[in-house]
Amino acid sequence: MTDPTQRSGTTIAVLLSAMMFLQFFIWGAWYVTMGPYMSASNMGDSIAWAYTVGPIAAIVSPFFLGMIADRFFATERVLGTMHLLGGLFLCAAPWAATQSQLLFVLAVLAHMLCYMPTLGLTSSLAMHNMTNAEKQFPLIRVFGTIGWIVANWVISALAFDTSPNMFYVAGGSGLMLGVFSFLLPHTPAPAKGSAFSVRNALGLDSLVLLRDRSFAVFCVCSFLVCIPLAAYYAFAGQFAGEMGFDKIARTMSFGQISEILFMLVMPLCFARLGVKWMLTVGMLAWVVRYGLFAGAADDQIKWMVLGGIVLHGICYDFFFVTGQIYVDNKAGPKIRGQAQGFFVLLTQGLGMLIGAQLIGLLVKRYTTAGVEGGPSVIDWNSVWMFPAGFALAVLVVFVLFFRDRPQPAEPSPES
Repeated sequence: MTDPTQRSGTTIAVLLSAMMFLQFFIWGAWYVTMGPYMSASNMGDSIAWAYTVGPIAAIVSPFFLGMIADRFFATERVLGTMHLLGGLFLCAAPWAATQSQLLFVLAVLAHMLCYMPTLGLTSSLAMHNMTNAEKQFPLIRVFGTIGWIVANWVISALAFDTSPNMFYVAGGSGLMLGVFSFLLPHTPAPAKGSAFSVRNALGLDSLVLLRDRSFAVFCVCSFLVCIPLAAYYAFAGQFAGEMGFDKIARTMSFGQISEILFMLVMPLCFARLGVKWMLTVGMLAWVVRYGLFAGAADDQIKWMVLGGIVLHGICYDFFFVTGQIYVDNKAGPKIRGQAQGFFVLLTQGLGMLIGAQLIGLLVKRYTTAGVEGGPSVIDWNSVWMFPAGFALAVLVVFVLFFRDRPQPAEPSPES
């Protein structure tokens, strides 16, 4: 394996950028359009379960990273192995769908159990091989968002929006990244020789921060607001298709495009709004998005659907990115990593898991059988009103009880 010190900074940057691009190309090639594919393949009853396996994997992955990846093997080797296995599971998903809905969901679960740990692995590998992570990492990470967008456009250009072929594109990309990973700079196991701790894996040491009432309010609201968020990931693609958008993946990519644009204006917004109102705007955007979806449902008003999708940039950047910064500032250097892990567990894990199941039950409740054997009809107006109301209730609680108190400055040695 080539020593990273023998490679130029430009070469390493290109390798890391390509890694990030493929990392999120894989996810974007199937995640957005799996719902429309399942609906078109008469697997609509299992959509909620298919979108529940990601949160399950997000809960499991810290244990894998803590017990195995961080202690025994070089990061690039673990990354390559996991992507090779995950790519094979994705390629097997179309066959699994011909056997049973359960087998298809299990194939997606197997892939996500391999894929979710790689999100942390790519970040840690990239930052290990940087000289200034604060300046360099955002420039590398943005290629991940670009990869997701390109994947959406490729799937739509190939007319795979409801085709099982999307899984071959994604799986093939996973196999490609698996091979490519072994060419990445050698990155030793970061926690080699140290003992594994469940508390560290789940970030439980960061629970001490809950003594701060505002931080506790932030955590509870973050968990609760991710319950309606799951509705967007699980059913927005299917909804866009039924509203008349043929290129579903390409249409949904406008959410990631806006994510890049709003990321650029975040520093200015931070200076003017502060943490509390940045988070508030993020939550409010979720309410408005679901309100637009509900208003568009009956008359298939495309501009309202597209407007709701474009709001994803505010929804994600103003809430999740701001939330990560807030957690980072509150935690301090000693428990910073654990606090971020706890935040992910609450939101991407528990919140999204519960939300995916609840939205599945909600869609089932508002689905009526088609006339004379025709396709089922979903009352999308009623479906979207529930997450809109839920997000609004969380927003009100947050505004009333959250107080953004600046951290007191630590005393200097002189004082």
